[in-house]
Amino acid sequence: MANFYVSDYYSLFSWVDKLTGKLAHLDASWKSLDLFYQELIEDHLHRNRRKTTEEEEEEDILDVLIQLKEQNVLSSDLTWDHVKAMLMDIFIAARDTSIASTIWTMTALMKAPHVMKKVQIEIRELVGTKGQVDEVDIQNLPYLRAVINETLRLYPPVPLLPRETMENCILAGYKIQPKSMVYVNAWAIARDPEYWEDPHTFFPDRFLNSDVDIKGHHFGVLPFGSGRRICPGMFMGLANVELTVANLVYCFDWEVQSGMQEHDIDTDALPGITVLKKNALRLVPKKYV
Repeated sequence: MANFYVSDYYSLFSWVDKLTGKLAHLDASWKSLDLFYQELIEDHLHRNRRKTTEEEEEEDILDVLIQLKEQNVLSSDLTWDHVKAMLMDIFIAARDTSIASTIWTMTALMKAPHVMKKVQIEIRELVGTKGQVDEVDIQNLPYLRAVINETLRLYPPVPLLPRETMENCILAGYKIQPKSMVYVNAWAIARDPEYWEDPHTFFPDRFLNSDVDIKGHHFGVLPFGSGRRICPGMFMGLANVELTVANLVYCFDWEVQSGMQEHDIDTDALPGITVLKKNALRLVPKKYV
């Protein structure tokens, strides 16, 4: 599904995507996903009808969406297509971006050993010999969260945020027609020296004791977008990255491969909707707990 489609940029040349078979492949992928989401919804509907009193607290995001639809408590109608769209964002977008962000975070930490040491001390002093970091611990790890925020600033998993215009508008003197695709360059915004001091340096401390956040309230850093179209899987994605990175740096001490130095680790990226590291990050773990 994540591919380059000529029609996204030049609508008059949509025939190119038809000739290359990309549209047929996309249609088949959509149908397969739609069937999967439908089966998932039906499974939850049947499970909810059989649910006992003891099980009532065991709910997931789909249970909540089903309740919102059936209770009709929203200002606008929530359809099953809306529910499926939310599931797609959560399953696909959150998965790929979480993987990418975890790798970029470990890359940044390995290139900055003093930051790695600082975040390890914070986590290990809090967690002690418990054996693992859990969600409750994350709330008490401000430096870890600053590290994640700084990684998402420097390496946003989705550097270009696509939006479609609803009506005629003028942007920076350009007349833009309705149904046009507009891309917000989140990567460039987060590295703009007008808003960020020393923008190309990995410096997590900039997020400590700061009101700047990454959740769409500060337009200088938009890894998840903002407003009504903000990524619905944002909190799940953040939780995935925070817990994974926290446990990796808590449980292990990390070294680069023999013959390498920290500065040899590259930050080359592959082009795509989600920006992945081009060359694999190969590290040597040494168990701490």
